[in-house]
Amino acid sequence: MLIRLTGLVTVEHEGAAPQHLSGAQAQVAFARLVLERFAGTGRDALADTVWPDGLPDTWASALRSVVSRVRAFVAAPGQGPGATPLVSQGGRYVLRLPADAAVDVEVAASAVGEAGEAFGAGAYPVAQQLAAGAIANLRGSFLPDHDGEWACGVRDHVDELRICALETASLSASALGEEHHALRWAEEAVRRAPFRESAYRCRMAALAAAGNRAEALRCYQQLRQVLAEELGIDPGPESQDMYLSLLRSPAPAADAPLPAPGPAAVAVAGAAPAAGPAAGLAAGPAVPAVDPVLMGIFEPLPPGRWSRSGPPVRAA
Repeated sequence: MLIRLTGLVTVEHEGAAPQHLSGAQAQVAFARLVLERFAGTGRDALADTVWPDGLPDTWASALRSVVSRVRAFVAAPGQGPGATPLVSQGGRYVLRLPADAAVDVEVAASAVGEAGEAFGAGAYPVAQQLAAGAIANLRGSFLPDHDGEWACGVRDHVDELRICALETASLSASALGEEHHALRWAEEAVRRAPFRESAYRCRMAALAAAGNRAEALRCYQQLRQVLAEELGIDPGPESQDMYLSLLRSPAPAADAPLPAPGPAAVAVAGAAPAAGPAAGLAAGPAVPAVDPVLMGIFEPLPPGRWSRSGPPVRAA
C-alpha cells in the first residue's frame, strides 16, 4: 500500500488503480490518522483538526460521518464485512495499516536524513540520489485547502523537508561537477524560499562550480537586496564569507569550482527558518529534526520499505 498526502491524497493498492480521497474534512482527518497511527488520535483532537474555526453544534455525529468516509476509503479491496483498519479504542482512533504500507512524507523524511549523513561522509552520488528521491516524493503541497493549526504545522515541516532536499541535491551535484542539475535545484530552492540564505548560497556554489564567478557575485547582491528591502537585515556571516571568498578567487579566466562542501551538521532541534538547514556552505546542509510537538509525525520506518531513488515502492 502506498499513501500520498502531498498533492492529491491517494491510496494505491497492488494491482489496483489509485483511489483519490476528496473533501477537505475527510482529507485532513485521514492525514492526521495516518501520521499518528502508531499512538492513535484523540476524538477531540481530531475534531479540532477537522473544524479548526470552531466545532459545529452536532460535531460528534458529524465527526462520525467523517470517520466513516475515512474508514471506507482505507478498506482494502476484498475486505470482508465488518473488518476495518480504523478502530476506536479508549476515546482514540487508531489506524492499523499493513506492514508494507509506505507514506510519501515519511519516506521523504527518512531519505533527507540519510542524504544528510551521506553528504557528511562525502558520498555525494548517494546523497544526490537520496535527496532527489525525497524531492520526487514531495511533489505537491500538503493539504493546501486546509488552514488549521495542525495542517499548517505539518505543511511547514514538509516544506522544510523539501527545501532541505533541494539544497542537499544541489550541493551534492556541485561537488560532483554536475553544474546543470546543481543550478536547477538551487534555483527551485530560492524560488520556494526567497528569503533563505542557504538557498542562495547553494546557487552561488553552483554558479561558481560552473566557472561563472560574476553571476555568483550577482547572486549575493540579489540576496543582499532582498533581505534589506523585505526584512531590513544584512546577509549572515556565512553568506558574507562566501562572497568574500569569491572576490578573492582568481580572475574569471582562471576560475575554478569552489571546494566541495564539508561534513553535514545534523540538527538535533528544530531548524531555524531564517537560517535554513545549512549553517554555511562549508558546513553543508543539516537535516531538519522532526518537531515532537507535531504529534510524532514522520515516524522512522524499517529499512527496505522505501526506494532511495524515487517514489516509495511496495514490498514484494
